Amino acid sequence: MTTDNTRQIDDCIQLWGEILEIVKYDLGKRVYNTWFKQMQFIGFEDKVITVTVPSNFLRDFVSAKYSDYLLSVFNSHGFAAQSIRILTLDNNTPETIANSDIKQDTIIKFEEVKTSKSDNEQQEENDVNRNFRFNLNTISSLDKKLTFENFVVGRPNEFAYAAARRVAESDTPPFNPLFLYGGVGLGKTHLMHSIAWHIKETQPQKKVIYISAEKFMYLFIRALRVKDAMSFKELFRNVDVLMVDDVQFIGGKDTTQEEFFHTFNDLVDNNRQIIISADKSPSELEGVEARLKSRLGWGLVADIHPTTYELRLGILQEKVKKFKMKIPRDVIDFLAVSITSNVRELEGALNRVVAHSTLVGREVSIEMVNEVLTDVLNANKKFITIDLIQRSVCEFYRVKLSDLNSSKRIKTLVTARQVAMYLSKELTTKSLPDIGRSFGGRDHTTVLYATKKVKDQMEVNQEFKSDVEILKKALEG
Repeated sequence: MTTDNTRQIDDCIQLWGEILEIVKYDLGKRVYNTWFKQMQFIGFEDKVITVTVPSNFLRDFVSAKYSDYLLSVFNSHGFAAQSIRILTLDNNTPETIANSDIKQDTIIKFEEVKTSKSDNEQQEENDVNRNFRFNLNTISSLDKKLTFENFVVGRPNEFAYAAARRVAESDTPPFNPLFLYGGVGLGKTHLMHSIAWHIKETQPQKKVIYISAEKFMYLFIRALRVKDAMSFKELFRNVDVLMVDDVQFIGGKDTTQEEFFHTFNDLVDNNRQIIISADKSPSELEGVEARLKSRLGWGLVADIHPTTYELRLGILQEKVKKFKMKIPRDVIDFLAVSITSNVRELEGALNRVVAHSTLVGREVSIEMVNEVLTDVLNANKKFITIDLIQRSVCEFYRVKLSDLNSSKRIKTLVTARQVAMYLSKELTTKSLPDIGRSFGGRDHTTVLYATKKVKDQMEVNQEFKSDVEILKKALEG
């Protein structure tokens, strides 16, 4: 084996994951999962690429239908392969495969592949290559509904919102990069789109690119395939604002990280704004090189916390305004208390309720919501504990958990404490003394008094009764 071949083997192993990503993107996830997901790269020697699949059926099908495509993908990465071997792994090890006899029908010659393309197929491939620069210039896709005006601000996201507005309104980067992180559906993408729209409206001369990390990686690999990496570099290193969403996706993608690292440095050196989002903080990103983590944490890191009842209620109220129908307040409260996972699921649940009411002609009620959203409510169901009850009640009445267990006698606090005790008795198997101890070491007689007080109040105050029932149904799921 030559030194050049050895270098190519190392390159191939490094790029194997990215080659599979190209296959997934080109052929679709269904085809990828069926025919390529279990494929393994074994080696590259004497201009022959060797891969394995788990069955003879897979071997024969891929050899017949996709061998020419696989060869083209490998060779577009600079591997001068003339053939590809597709073997059945079974119980063999890579060593036994390397020493085994190879059937001739599993070897497809590269020369045959080149001549097997029709003129139309070759013309189509050439057109794709020529249009590559055009495709790069149309990568940003922004949702017109995702603006600052449509973003509901609350305690969990107010810091990230303020940072996003500061970046959007500044002529020069106030901090670079701005790194937004938080769980799924909490508003990271909404804020990034909002920044882009604001800059486009107030500073239209600026070149702004918003792109997902997955698409960044795909376009980089595509640029390598069509031998036009310079177009890629020229585009991304000559923007005024680069926004990359879900950067955790490039974890473990060494080649893409290398390009992103150099793009990042070039933009920062030229005082261009970078905005990044991820599901974790820079230091917690898995599969990301230390030097890149360090740079991602250079500027301002703003986290978005899970939603509170108050924020979820505000989001629902804003969304309800856009519907031409009346939705009872107790239904909105019930949704805000019951669906705590993320904003997308919360808004999706409301959309389902409205659609069901509109199409079926049924009045919106808590009973109807329970039927329509059975799957969502079950997914948000929790194991009921006194601690969960206390936190839910505190969130609902907007009081601190520490105050709930204190000796303070403020009216709102007393009401919240008594409701929490009542629900603890109704929804858990804990004894009265156990419940009392969970509320700052109170006596069991205090718990009895609280539960009686709540029951009496529910009989004479319909609004109070509705609040307690909403909390109870939300906790029960």
